[in-house]
Amino acid sequence: MNGSTVDESTFAALRAQLEQAAETFADGPGALEGILLGIVDDVDRAVREPLEIFPVCHHSPASATAMARRLRRKQPKVVYLELCEDMAPLLTELRNCELPVAVQAFATEVDGFPAEWSPLSVVAPITEASAEYQAIAYALDTPGVELVLVDRSSDHVFQWDARGTRSAGPGTGPGTPDARPAEEEAALHGDAVGVEMGDLRPRFAELEEHLLRHGRVRHWSEWWHQYVELPLGDSDHDTYRQVMFLIGSLFRRLAPGDPHRVRVDEDRERHMWTRMRRHLAETGTDPADCLYVCGAFHAASRVAEFGVHGTDTFEIGPPTATTWQHGLIPSSHAAIEAQFGLAAGSVSIAATLWAKNLRRTRVEPYRLAGQAGARRPRAGKAAAAAAPAPEGPPSDKLTGFLRRPPALDRLDEAELLGWSVEIVRAARRNGYLASTADAIAVFETSILLAGMRDRAKPTPYDFQDAAVTCIEKDTVPGRRDVRRLVEIMMGGDRVGRVGYDALPPLARDVHDRLAPLNLKLQQRGVRRALLDIAARPELERCSDVLWMLRYLMPHGAARPIMGERKLGERPIQESWDLALGTHQRALIELGYEGVSVEQVLEQRLRRTAYGPQATAATVLEAVEDATLYLRSRRLAGELGTHALEVLSAERSVDGAPEVLRRVRRLLAYYRTSEPVLPPWIESFVRTGYAHYCTLLPTAFTDDDATVRHVAAMLGFLFGMEGLALSLGCDRTQLELALAQSHPRDPSKTALLWAVRTHLGHLTRADLRRRCDEMLDNPMVVPVYPRYLSGFLHALEPVPGLTDFVVEAVSNAFGRLPDPVLLPWLPTLITTLRSDGADLAPLLIREAGRTFPGRLAALDAWVPPWQERPMPETVLPARHTDGGRGCALLAAHPATCDAVAGLLGCDGTWETAAPGPSGAVLAGRHPDTAVALEALLAGP
Repeated sequence: MNGSTVDESTFAALRAQLEQAAETFADGPGALEGILLGIVDDVDRAVREPLEIFPVCHHSPASATAMARRLRRKQPKVVYLELCEDMAPLLTELRNCELPVAVQAFATEVDGFPAEWSPLSVVAPITEASAEYQAIAYALDTPGVELVLVDRSSDHVFQWDARGTRSAGPGTGPGTPDARPAEEEAALHGDAVGVEMGDLRPRFAELEEHLLRHGRVRHWSEWWHQYVELPLGDSDHDTYRQVMFLIGSLFRRLAPGDPHRVRVDEDRERHMWTRMRRHLAETGTDPADCLYVCGAFHAASRVAEFGVHGTDTFEIGPPTATTWQHGLIPSSHAAIEAQFGLAAGSVSIAATLWAKNLRRTRVEPYRLAGQAGARRPRAGKAAAAAAPAPEGPPSDKLTGFLRRPPALDRLDEAELLGWSVEIVRAARRNGYLASTADAIAVFETSILLAGMRDRAKPTPYDFQDAAVTCIEKDTVPGRRDVRRLVEIMMGGDRVGRVGYDALPPLARDVHDRLAPLNLKLQQRGVRRALLDIAARPELERCSDVLWMLRYLMPHGAARPIMGERKLGERPIQESWDLALGTHQRALIELGYEGVSVEQVLEQRLRRTAYGPQATAATVLEAVEDATLYLRSRRLAGELGTHALEVLSAERSVDGAPEVLRRVRRLLAYYRTSEPVLPPWIESFVRTGYAHYCTLLPTAFTDDDATVRHVAAMLGFLFGMEGLALSLGCDRTQLELALAQSHPRDPSKTALLWAVRTHLGHLTRADLRRRCDEMLDNPMVVPVYPRYLSGFLHALEPVPGLTDFVVEAVSNAFGRLPDPVLLPWLPTLITTLRSDGADLAPLLIREAGRTFPGRLAALDAWVPPWQERPMPETVLPARHTDGGRGCALLAAHPATCDAVAGLLGCDGTWETAAPGPSGAVLAGRHPDTAVALEALLAGP
C-alpha cells in the first residue's frame, strides 16, 4: 500500500464519533478527547507514511499470517526488520536449524561496561509462527530482495539499558505467576537479555487489570488470544494494519511516564528511521518498494525522526571496545515464555492456532529452503505470486471494525470432543484414574465455562480450566499435572536444535572427536557411552575430551558413571552419561571463547589463576587441572611460578590446608612420573618453608587462624622438611619460630606441645604428666576437650603421636565427667569427619592394635600406658661359674680378630675378671624368663 495516496479525510468520521463520545462520557472535551483523537492521529500518520509500515506482535499467529499474505501480494524489494543490526550475518544459518532457535550475541570480556556485568548475552528467539521469520524466509530465498536489520546493536542494548532497570521481558517477567516455573527447557536462554519485535503489552497496570477483569480472563496471553488473535485471524490487510496501529498507540499513550524506558524506546525509533533513510539515500530505492516490519508499539511513534521525511538530527553513538561473538542457540516455547513473561503454554497454543489459520485461510507460508520440516512450494502458488497485484487507495476500515459486534464462532464439537478424549487418555498414561465419564465432564464443563465468560466457543484456556477441574485430584500421581498435560496435547514444548553446519568450530570439533563413540549426541536426551580403552586405545582421546567437557560445561552434560581421573593414572574402562544435545546452548557458548576445548580450558585456568581473588590454593588447583586435563608442562610451570608469587604475597594462613593437600599430591605425582622435580615446585617448597616459618608465631596467637590452619602449616614444614633442607633451607628457622610461639588457645597450646615432643624438647612422660595434671585440676577439666582437639590436629604434622592421642582420648572418656564429655562428642565427630578425614584411619588402626579384639577380654584388659606392679617371683638357685661366659669366642678368637681387622679396630683379648657372668640382664629382669618357663612347663 502506498501511503502517499491516503486522503486527509480518511478518518474524519471516526474523529467525529470519538469527539461525540468524549463529550458524552467525560462531560465535555478534555483529556479523554485528547487521548482518543491522538490515537486516531497516530493511526492516520502511520497509514500516510510512504514507506509502508507493517506492525506486528511477537509470536502472534495473526501477525505471521498477515505477513505471509502481504509479502506474496506486495513482494517488496527491501525488507527493513526490527532486529539488532549486528545479527544479520547469522540469519542465513537458520536454514540449518530446527525452529525454535535464538540468535545470540555473547561477550565474555567486557571493555566499556562494569566488570560485574560479564558475561553479556543478548538473544532474539525466532519461531515459525512469527512474522519476523516469514520476513526473513522471504528475503533470503527470493532473488533480488535485500534484508536490512535496523534496530540498535547488541552493544547499544547495554549502553542504553541500565543494568538495574532492564528486565527480561515486558509486563510480568519470568518471576511472576504468569511465567512458567524454572525447568530445564525454560532455562535454555540462561540469564541473557531478550530482545523481541513487537512488544505489545499495557505498561499501565490499572489498564491491564481492567482489561483482564472485564474480559473474564486470567492473564494477558489469554486476553490477547481472545480479543485480538481470533478477530484479526481472517481480517484483510488494511483492517489488520489499522487495528494494530490503534493498539500500539493506545498502549503508548496510556503508558506511565518512566523516563528511562521512554527514552530508550524513542532512541530505538530514532535509530531505526535514521538507518532506513541512510539506506534509501545510499541505494536510491523507492520507498514504495520497501516494507518496514516493526512492533506495533514503535509503529505509532511520535518522534521527529519518524518517516522518510523526518529530521536527521539523531547521532548514533559508536560501540564500545567489547568484542562480541555471535551464534545460534536452541530455544523452546517454554524458554520464550519464561524470557518474556508469557503465560505457560501460550506459545504452544499460538503454534497450534498458526497451523489452523494456514488451513483456514489457505495462505502459503514462507520457509527457508533446506530447513528441517520445510515443504517445497507448489508451482501454482509460486506462479501466482510472480507479479505484485495492483492496489487501490486505502479506506477507513477501523470504524467498521470497532462498530462491528464480535463474530460468534460456531462450536466445533468434533474438535472439542477429540480434545476431551485425548486428555483423558494422556491422564491415564500419567497415573490418573480417569475414565470416559471424565471425558464427558470435561466436554460439558468447557462449554459451561465458555458460556460463563461470554464465549460461544471454548478456547484452549477454557478447555484447560475444565480439564483441571474435572480430572485433577488432591495429589499429582506422576511428574506432570493436568495443566501441563493440556499444554503438551496442544502442541507441547517444542525444543529447537542448531544444525551441525550452523555450530561454531569448537562444537563441530567436539562432535567430530566424539564420533568414534557412534552415538547421536546432537539429539536431546541422555546417551550412555561405554569406553573400553584397554581394548580400543583410540578411545582414550574421547575420554580426554569428555573429562574436559565435564570441567567446562554444566552438571549433567557429561557425567561419569564409572571411572575417574587422577594424577599419574591411566584409564582402563569408563562409562558416561552424555546429554550434549540437551545442553547445546552451553556447548555453543564455549565456541564463543575459542576454537577448541583445550584453548577454552587454558583460558579459564589462566583467568582463575590471575584473577584478583586468586590465592595460592586456587592457583595450585589450576596447576593440578592443567596437568590432569591438558598434560601441559608449559602451562603447569607458568601457573606454578605464579603460585609461588601469590604465596609470597599472602599474609594469612586460611589456605594452608588446601596448599598442603595439593602440594603433597603434586609432589607424589612428579616423583613417580618425572626423572627430576620441576624447578617451580622446588622453589615453591623452599619459599613456602621460609614463608610459613615467618608466619608461624603470629598464627599461634591470631584468633582468625584456627588450629586446623596452624596444623596445616606445621604439616607443610615437617612434611616438606627433607626436601626443603636439601634445597638450602635452615632448620634453625623452624626452631626459632617455635621458640617465639606463645599460644593462648588451649587447642593451639596442645598442638605446640605435640610439636615440641616431636622435636625432642619434651618427653612423652612430660606430656603425659601435663595431661594428668589437667585432668586432676577441676578448673581446667571443662576446657580439656579443647586440648584434645589440638592433639587430634597434631596428627597432621606429627603422625608418630597417634598412640599417645589414642591414650589421651581413652583417658578423657574414662575420667571426664559426663557434663563435660557429652557436649564435646559432637565436636569430636565433626572434627574427624570434616578436618580429619585422613587422620581417622590412623586413629582407627592404632586403636585396633591397642584395644582387645573381643568383648570378653575387655574387663581383664589393662591399658599398656598404665604401669604394672612387679611380680614377686622366687627364682631357683642357679650355679655360677666364673670361667663360663663367652667361652666359645675366647676359645676361637680368629673370627673376632678378622672382623676387628676389617673394621680397623686395634685391641687385645682380656681375661674375664671374677664375678657374675652369663646372662646378667635376664637375672635383673626375670619376667620374660619366668613367662617362658611357665609356657614351656605347661599346665
